[in-house]
Amino acid sequence: MNESASVSPHRTPGKPEISESFTASFGSDPSALWSAPGRVNLIGEHVDYNGGPVMPFAIQHRCYVAAAANDDGVIRLRSKQFPNEAVSVALADLATGAAYSHTREVQAQRFAGWASYVLGVIWALEQVGVHVPPVDVLVDGHVPVGAGLSSSAALECAAVGAFCDIAGVGIDGPQRATIAQRAENDFVGVPCGLMDQMASTCARADHALLFDTYDQRIEQIPLAASAAGYEFLVVDTGAAHGLVDGEYASRRAACEEAARTLRVKLLREVADRGPDESAALVAGIADATLRRRARHVVSEILRVSTAAEALKAADWPRLGALMTASHNSLRDDFEVSSPQLDTAVEALLSSGALGARLTGAGFGGSVVALIETSRLETAVSAVRTSFAAAGFKAPTASLAVASQGARREPLAR
Repeated sequence: MNESASVSPHRTPGKPEISESFTASFGSDPSALWSAPGRVNLIGEHVDYNGGPVMPFAIQHRCYVAAAANDDGVIRLRSKQFPNEAVSVALADLATGAAYSHTREVQAQRFAGWASYVLGVIWALEQVGVHVPPVDVLVDGHVPVGAGLSSSAALECAAVGAFCDIAGVGIDGPQRATIAQRAENDFVGVPCGLMDQMASTCARADHALLFDTYDQRIEQIPLAASAAGYEFLVVDTGAAHGLVDGEYASRRAACEEAARTLRVKLLREVADRGPDESAALVAGIADATLRRRARHVVSEILRVSTAAEALKAADWPRLGALMTASHNSLRDDFEVSSPQLDTAVEALLSSGALGARLTGAGFGGSVVALIETSRLETAVSAVRTSFAAAGFKAPTASLAVASQGARREPLAR
C-alpha cells in the first residue's frame, strides 16, 4: 500500500519496551508480564447478555501489563498512556471482601478511569480466593481507547494473567475471562456480557471465535480473508463511546423486560424457535420500544449462526450482506448507532465494501468493513471525504488482523 493511502499498514505493531520502563518507574524489575489484545466483533452485537452467540476475533493491537510484588503494602499503578494519573492504593482498601456497593463507593471516590479496571481485577481475584499481594504495575500498549475495540477487556485480561503469575496460581482462559468480566461488572460498574473478555483471552491467530454465551461453547473458525483477496478494515470514527453513561444499561434492562414479557429467561430462547415463530412472538410485544429491542436481538442471533456458516464456506459476499443487515438493525431497532458510524458505513458500502457495520456497543467508536484489498484506498478516501463534508473530525483507518489471545510475554534480561 503506498504512502498516499490512509490505511495504517501496521499488521503487527511493535512490542513496547515495558520491562525497561517498569524498572525506570519503580526501581526494580518486573516479575510478570502479560499481554492481551483488543477485539473486533464481526457480528453478534448486544446478544451476549441475552444468551446469544457472538463471532469476534482478536486484533493485533495489544495491552501489556508488567507487575511485581512489593513490601510496602500499597498497590502502585502507572500507565504510559496516562503518565499524569499515577495511582497508589492501600491493599486493605481492596482486600476486605466487601460487597459490591462498598467497593463501588470506594472506587467512585478514588479509582477513576483506567486504574479501576486494574484494581477491579485484584478485587475480583480476591473474591474467588486468589490473593494478590501488594504490587507495582505498569500498563502500556496500543489498543485505541474509546474506539469500541475493547481496550478495557484487553487491560483486564492482561492484568489477570500477570496477577495470577505473581500469586502462583494457574487458571485456564475461560476462567480468566470470567474473572475479568466480574471486575468490569461488579467493580467498574459496566454490566457487560462475556464476549469481549473471551475474545481477548481465548482467540487464536487467523481465526474467528464463535462463542455461544448460552452454553459457553467455543468454536475456532479459520479466517482466511487475505488469502481470498479481502481485508477487514476498521474505521475509528473518532467519536469516543462511553458505556458507563446509562445507555448500555438501559438497553440491557429493555432486553430483560422484553424477555419477561415473552415469559422466557433470555431472548435466546425465542430465537431458538426459528425465524418465523420468533418473529411472530416478537411482533406481539405491545410496547414499541421493547418490540424493537427484542427484534434486533432475536434477528441478530439468527444472523450470527448464518454468518458462521458463510465464513466456513468462505462465502464472503454472504458474510458481508449479513454484516450490513446487522448494522441496519443496530441503527433502527436497537438505536445505538451515531451519525459518524452511519456516515462511515454508507461511504464504505458506496465504495465497494461487501459489508460494513458498527463494532462494539455503539454510541460512537468504530466500524468494521469487509472489502477487497484492491479497493482499500478508494474506500478510505471516500470515508474521509464524507466525514469532511459532514463537518466531522477526520477518521483513522487500519487493517484488522486476527491475532492470538492473552499470553505470557518474555521478560527482558
